[in-house]
Amino acid sequence: MKTKKRFRILILSSFVLFTALFSAAQVFSYPVEFVDARKNRITINERPSRVISLVPSITEIIFKLGAGDAVKAVTYHDSYPPEAATREIIGGFFSPSLKAIEAIKPDAIFCSRFHKKVKERFGRGKCRLINLETDSLTDSYKNIRLLGRIFNKENEAREIIEKIEKELETIDRKVDRIPQSKRKRVVRLMGRDPVMVPGDDSFQNEMIRAAGGIPPELGKKGNIVVITKEEWVRFNPQVIYGCGGDREAAKKFFNLAGWRDVDAVKNGRIFWFPCDLTCRASTNTGYFVSWLASRIYTDEFSKKEDQVLEEKIFKSRRLDLDLDYIKEARISYSHIHDFLNKTLIIDLKEPMSVVSTLEGERKGIESVGNHYSPPSCWGIGHKSGLKGVRNRVYEVIDKSEETASFLFTGADMDNLSVKREKFRDMEVFALITAGVKSNAVRMSKDEGRFYEPGTINIILLPNMKLTPRAMTRAIISATEAKTAALQDLDVRSAYSRLVHQATGTGTDNIMVVQGTGVRIDNAGGHSKMGELIARAVYEGVREAVYRQNGIVNNRNVFQRLKDRRISMFGLISKINCDCSAVKSDFVGAIEEILLNPRYAGFIEASFALSDDYERGLVCDLSSYELWCRKIAGEIAGKEIANLEDLVKPEGMPPVLRMAVNALLNGINNRDK
Repeated sequence: MKTKKRFRILILSSFVLFTALFSAAQVFSYPVEFVDARKNRITINERPSRVISLVPSITEIIFKLGAGDAVKAVTYHDSYPPEAATREIIGGFFSPSLKAIEAIKPDAIFCSRFHKKVKERFGRGKCRLINLETDSLTDSYKNIRLLGRIFNKENEAREIIEKIEKELETIDRKVDRIPQSKRKRVVRLMGRDPVMVPGDDSFQNEMIRAAGGIPPELGKKGNIVVITKEEWVRFNPQVIYGCGGDREAAKKFFNLAGWRDVDAVKNGRIFWFPCDLTCRASTNTGYFVSWLASRIYTDEFSKKEDQVLEEKIFKSRRLDLDLDYIKEARISYSHIHDFLNKTLIIDLKEPMSVVSTLEGERKGIESVGNHYSPPSCWGIGHKSGLKGVRNRVYEVIDKSEETASFLFTGADMDNLSVKREKFRDMEVFALITAGVKSNAVRMSKDEGRFYEPGTINIILLPNMKLTPRAMTRAIISATEAKTAALQDLDVRSAYSRLVHQATGTGTDNIMVVQGTGVRIDNAGGHSKMGELIARAVYEGVREAVYRQNGIVNNRNVFQRLKDRRISMFGLISKINCDCSAVKSDFVGAIEEILLNPRYAGFIEASFALSDDYERGLVCDLSSYELWCRKIAGEIAGKEIANLEDLVKPEGMPPVLRMAVNALLNGINNRDK
């Protein structure tokens, strides 16, 4: 027996030793040797810990790998993922501040072919410069694998690539059922005056082909090339898409003879997507191609008989909601229309009443929840309507319309915020999803017209029994708290962002579950239950908005300018100068100035003053005009007798125009 025991101990010890050695081999995989896109031979001896990323697609990959802790600074163009909003800003993509970079003392800088000044300052052994260009989908896979090695996240890199490939394979199978004769001609609009599109060999056209579209073949290579009016008319696109920021400018372009005389313009088949998706091949390539394909082939993808994946729940994860009347709470993942849907499902132990702003008062409800449809389902959902979407979802999650009450959203359920507030024996849970980028509105000011789904959805679960009066009063408490959260974050109206904060989105909904236990007849502002509801909703909305959109109250001034659709290039577009290099220097100078907290604070103060001026709360701007003169003089290094009106962006409010002109006058009057 002793011999057998010793043998077992020896085997176990050997196994433990082997496991430890194997694990060590996985963790300590350095050095990493590779050749970057500029043919530089690079050796990484240890995991970088002070990284600056000047390339948004690389930033996205590093965070997705779970190595975001190493990233110390990014450009203000790095708005995805949300965690990027918490990193230090060192300027813009084209003109990052060398001084700000130097102050961080990075051990690695991820740069591109455009960052010549960065290479001149930090090259020659001063800092490790890594250039990872992405000119094709193959490049994006290669970069994900390499960054996985650099940050010792090889397993995570493999999972990211497998997910992208699986999404692309699903689209390929769906498109394969569409005859070649019915494939659509698709073009990505990239610029106006002259009109620009992707070159034949760009990853942009690869994504069009992956989505089943036919891109133009112009015999021109490169990331971006000019397309003539003759080439445009000859190609005759059936679908046109671009960045959301190009929407307004493109309207003028599509009114011009020739450019408007193509099928896509005639039939209104023009779509706008977030720039974070259209302009980069990175971790969300499969997600974007799925969305693009569903827009191109909405009718074809609507046919249930042509689906390639089984519609069913394939996994779930539990949520811990400690309330006596809840049987189970979970987020379930399913395929609907072949795309990943996510549903918050809360099953109740007994039927009870709910009040929903989507459905009104409902009795005998056994399940409540919130369903997320991804962008790839939005066009299909518009065709079938809410009733069609609801029936399809209930069929997949095995619920009945008679006994279930659900909300519906375009905000990802993985970004769900769960907040609990308690006072003595009284408590309430608020479960919130929130997206405010596309259809935030200011009620009483903005038009009522439909936009893409954004939506703030709120479900309230009290631990006491609310009367019908208390349930309806709870809706007011939650609504006021939601609006307070948006205003404290300075979320802007999507329709009038220059002058108005948002009070909500055009598709917000609230559901209040009756609950069980002690009966309560009031959930208003003077009641303790109303206070708890408001606190939970306020914190939950702020957290959900951060998770979905990366908006925090202390976000940088560049992001807040972007929130108002004020761009650096837009600010100088009307300056009387034909030299693009000089205009580029102007942009770099503005960015450098706004990295100074003093001048960033000046612009941020102008935001608050502008809102109050537009509301009529401030009427006299003479003192502010003196401040603008002082700021302009500081920047110029000398007193300026008269401030010129250098820029007059259309529709810019007076206070913001004064602030911008102060900066530009200061720069324009500097000694060369």
